[in-house]
Amino acid sequence: MKELIEKLLKSLGLSGRDWAALLLALLLAFSIWLIHNLSLKYNDFLSVPVVAQCNLEGHSDVATDRCDVVARCRTTGYDAIRMKMKRNRRPIQITFLPDIMKHKKGDIFYVTSGDLLEYSHLIYGDDVTIEYFASDTLFFTFPSVEYKKVPVYPAFTVSYKSQYTAVGDLKLEPDSVVLYGEPYRLENIDKVFTKPLKRMDLDSDIQGVLGLKKLQNVRMSHDEVSYSLDVTRYVELKDKVPVVERNVPADKEMAVLPSRVEVVLKCSFPLKGDPLKDLVLYVDYEDFVRTVSGKCPIRHDSFPEGVIGYDIDPYYVECIVIDR
Repeated sequence: MKELIEKLLKSLGLSGRDWAALLLALLLAFSIWLIHNLSLKYNDFLSVPVVAQCNLEGHSDVATDRCDVVARCRTTGYDAIRMKMKRNRRPIQITFLPDIMKHKKGDIFYVTSGDLLEYSHLIYGDDVTIEYFASDTLFFTFPSVEYKKVPVYPAFTVSYKSQYTAVGDLKLEPDSVVLYGEPYRLENIDKVFTKPLKRMDLDSDIQGVLGLKKLQNVRMSHDEVSYSLDVTRYVELKDKVPVVERNVPADKEMAVLPSRVEVVLKCSFPLKGDPLKDLVLYVDYEDFVRTVSGKCPIRHDSFPEGVIGYDIDPYYVECIVIDR
């Protein structure tokens, strides 16, 4: 064999060094050809194993089975070979929105090919174009688990600049979460808390996202909630307002002591009219019937627009009822 190669080199007028250079050139040319061809776009059927994750009420968040997503794709030869070489790789976990995951029966849910398109970049990558899915429907099993719905409480500390205050309470979205876990762990949990939030000297609305405090060995349907708080500038109006009687029977008379009470209204700035002018305070005869002490709380009709808080002093008044 060696003699044959030497004769061939001699007939071509090549030395051993020239032959090595020729082989190197051929190898380089083949590499360039291979890289060029692998970089071109091709159409091919590609299969990727997928496991579904989804927050479904009353069910585990991860499916116990896997499905192969098969689609005709357009991608580079390199990506096609890479995916086919990883045919037996670990499945990709895809988080589906609960609205996408449709219920079939029992613990079985499914996703249609039409809904898969928006998840294609997670399954195949950003450099793959999907022509169509050969997998029409993917079925997943989410085992049933114990669950419990509880409210979310904010761990919230706030202060305001002078003449500023909140309009209403801090709003959370969602204001409750679903907990999943073993029954003995869930039975003593009646609420969850946000992580601490401290905002000082506020003079404008605030909003953001708050994480929830983790619970050991318990899964929550949400890890965070959105919050918002409306803040406004206010002015205070103070005056003495008369107290009237309501629902007094025709054969009775009711006297209220004191007959006028001090009212302080907090009103959003700028003012819209005079809210004190239209304010009506009253005591209800039905409250007097139910009381033992003869003291009744002061009630009021709905406040005019712009009133965000109030204080009445005294809040309880002495009521005297006599027959006519």
